[in-house]
Amino acid sequence: MTALPTLDSARVAVIGLGYVGLPLAVEFGKAWPTLGFDIDPRRVRELRDGHDRTREVEPEELAAADRLGYTDDLQALRDCNVFVVTVPTPIDAHRRPDMRPLISASRTVGQVLKPGDVVIYESTVYPGATEEDCVPLLEAESGLVHNRDFFTGYSPERINPGDKAHRVTSIVKVTSGSTSEAADFVDALYARIITAGTHRAESIRVAEAAKVIENTQRDVNIALINELALLFEKLGLDTEAVLQAAGTKWNFLPFRPGLVGGHCIGVDPYYLTHKAQAVGHHPEMILAGRRVNDGMGAHIADATVRAMVRKGINPVGARVLLMGLTFKENCPDLRNTRVTDIHATLADYNTEVTVYDPWVDPAEAEEEYGITPLTRPPAAGSCDAIIVAVPHREFIEMGIEAVRALGKPHAVVYDVKSVFPRGTTDLRL
Repeated sequence: MTALPTLDSARVAVIGLGYVGLPLAVEFGKAWPTLGFDIDPRRVRELRDGHDRTREVEPEELAAADRLGYTDDLQALRDCNVFVVTVPTPIDAHRRPDMRPLISASRTVGQVLKPGDVVIYESTVYPGATEEDCVPLLEAESGLVHNRDFFTGYSPERINPGDKAHRVTSIVKVTSGSTSEAADFVDALYARIITAGTHRAESIRVAEAAKVIENTQRDVNIALINELALLFEKLGLDTEAVLQAAGTKWNFLPFRPGLVGGHCIGVDPYYLTHKAQAVGHHPEMILAGRRVNDGMGAHIADATVRAMVRKGINPVGARVLLMGLTFKENCPDLRNTRVTDIHATLADYNTEVTVYDPWVDPAEAEEEYGITPLTRPPAAGSCDAIIVAVPHREFIEMGIEAVRALGKPHAVVYDVKSVFPRGTTDLRL
């Protein structure tokens, strides 16, 4: 069996420089010679210039990683012996796992793989994907044999985009390896950069399963609160008031209703349900939670239109302002945003929908969703309805009076996340 690298001889390549890969590459680049690889030449140029368009890493943080370089040239990776794959794992239009980025990355790494190298996957997958789907590609491309010539590990990402308190180094890192020696190496590698410590899982499959259930658990819990919000709306109860009262019990979990999008919570459960169905198990609770959460955007749009009609506002041709397009507040991340569900449902009513989001790159939004958001608020008094879908700090700092001023005197205002005082808006979840 070929020997593993030593920690002192590690030369790290991070494959994929998005929300997950870049913060990790920065930390590795403080400890070892590190190359960040991305297939987007524009992304590589920006990072070389010290600019991160995701706003996850500040320029001074990039500068502090003095052993980190960036490349889109595959041949530059040949000197590396540790490959960390951090590409996205989305779902397709039919809510099935889209493994194409992971398959492509595995083939890419396989082309430069050498005896003794270690490949560590961080992308969220279903249990078994690393060894069943990725390893055969690495073997086919390299001509090497797994666990004889090269080794693998899995250490699931725990990045929370836009969260400046919980950073990659301050969150415990789950690690695993394809052999006990590989597991020791992977754990020691991360332990050097993760100040919060590591947890070594007993196998790659256990680590994969741990990751995918983290967000599945959150998804199911949010679905319960979303269903309660729908019920309380029919009962004439304020959901936030009910949750505040229930929250006085020490073990009541502080979940809140809302849209569930992004690269994790709204996606990961489908990886688990895909694997469950493949082995003959029908995951009823998980899929029920997904149905509830996926329906919230349409519910918000429908409720807004009903409120407009009650006020005598004809929705056909009415101007509706959507405040926020990203999947969460104070973050430019557009991946799997469910605000688009509100937009699509409003468009079905033939309303004129305008989106305002100061965090978004309009060109990216246009390319991804066919929506070109404003980066500045529209003219005052121009809207028939306003939906505060994403509570960016800019919107909260405006205050409810300034938000209302964007609408006509009797405009409907929907506060999706209940960030403004009760009674100051027409609707809230």
